[in-house]
Amino acid sequence: MGELWVFGYGSLIWRPGFPFLEAVPARLAGFHRSLCIYSHVHRGTPEQPGLVLGLDRGGSCLGRVFRVDAQHREPTIAYLREREQATAVYLERHLPVTLLDGSARRLEAVAYVADRRHPQYAGRLDHDSQFALVSRGIGQSGINRDYVLSTVAALEDLGIRDAALARLAAALAETATDRSAAE
Repeated sequence: MGELWVFGYGSLIWRPGFPFLEAVPARLAGFHRSLCIYSHVHRGTPEQPGLVLGLDRGGSCLGRVFRVDAQHREPTIAYLREREQATAVYLERHLPVTLLDGSARRLEAVAYVADRRHPQYAGRLDHDSQFALVSRGIGQSGINRDYVLSTVAALEDLGIRDAALARLAAALAETATDRSAAE
């Protein structure tokens, strides 16, 4: 087996957790980034779910694709399955992505797509519902608010503006600032 490409659209952008040879901006067509997954492990619990990103049908998604050396292919896939499939809410897919490095090269990358039939699929939630879930979510990987803020910062570092996520991040940051001022 040859090298592996992995598409990151959320926390994989800022915390891949596996060795890679290069990271290149890329576009995935047919899916968009969405806070559409109730988190029961990483950023919440079944009793108090958080909310994390998934690739949902429609549109396109700008992100980052990572090239993994062939010798790290199987350990990287095992790591990603453990990380992304803790509750089997994502479907592992090999999807075509276009590199945005000036080459416009198309290649196939592993991506984790929201399973709309899974009970943790939240669908499209309004801003207030997202805010309520994210502001109180805490799981094994930390505070849900930090996940959203880190993702927005990483996207902005790549020159990617996700208006809905940026609006949510601003509201979360403002609430954190208000709490600090009150203490």
